[in-house]
Amino acid sequence: MPTKTPSPDKQERFIIITGLSGSGMSSATNAFEDLGYFCVDNLPITMLSPFARLLVPDSEGHIAIEKAALVIDIRERHFLPDFTAEMKKLRRKSLKPYILFFDASDKILKRRFSETRRPHPADEGGGVLEAIHAERQAMKEVRGEADLIVDTSKHTVHTLRRMLLKKFGEQEEGVPLQVQVVSFGHKHGVPRDVDLLFDVRHLPNPYFEKKLKPLPGTDPRVIKFLESQAEVMETIRRFTELLEYLLPLYRKEGKSYLTIGIGCTGGRHRSVMAAERIGDSLRQLGYETSVQHRDVMK
Repeated sequence: MPTKTPSPDKQERFIIITGLSGSGMSSATNAFEDLGYFCVDNLPITMLSPFARLLVPDSEGHIAIEKAALVIDIRERHFLPDFTAEMKKLRRKSLKPYILFFDASDKILKRRFSETRRPHPADEGGGVLEAIHAERQAMKEVRGEADLIVDTSKHTVHTLRRMLLKKFGEQEEGVPLQVQVVSFGHKHGVPRDVDLLFDVRHLPNPYFEKKLKPLPGTDPRVIKFLESQAEVMETIRRFTELLEYLLPLYRKEGKSYLTIGIGCTGGRHRSVMAAERIGDSLRQLGYETSVQHRDVMK
């Protein structure tokens, strides 16, 4: 990955995303959105200077936009002839953006266009490969202005996202992982969009204890009963240890949200208590965690 300058500051506020069609600019935009950037795709080059002023504090010190990432590429017909002039305007106003240029090999770009079956924006009837060569030649001057050139030939969507989150995120690991723990009853159906599913139907059931049956899994009497069962605490401990191992891997992969389902038969006792305990453990491990009991009142 060649660069013209050292790695960018974590607080780069004004970024122009550009490069060759099919090189990963859309995936990059999604990553910057997750980092809290105000993103605009295909901004007219003539709007660059007016837009940049939104990042400058007014007389009272207020800023309209904290940080922005703009995609400007060959789709914008004035982009190439006006790019250098617009950059000079911004520099005169001390508004120099950080230019992030995406590239890839001809072979990879051709394959990506073949897979998506989308027409290349520079194709004038000579085919994809000719269009790629024409765009590469036309973008030489813009590439020369880049602060960072990213070759995505060997990147997947996930590895590219992970690299951008780490490089431009305020935290070293990028976007924090938000975890939701959902208790539920299998007889009411498994929740949709669950990433990890744990079943606690093998544990002793308070439902068969006359005094505990009408109580929810958050009641101290139900909790005391379940805590007295060795297999309950051992199950929760092992589930928590597995999550302690898995969650950093999900975060490394660039995942922002993770939903964990804890299911028992009715969703009233065992799954509720286990979800609360697991949620507390994940918070202690530093994860932003919420707990929801879907079926506790059913």
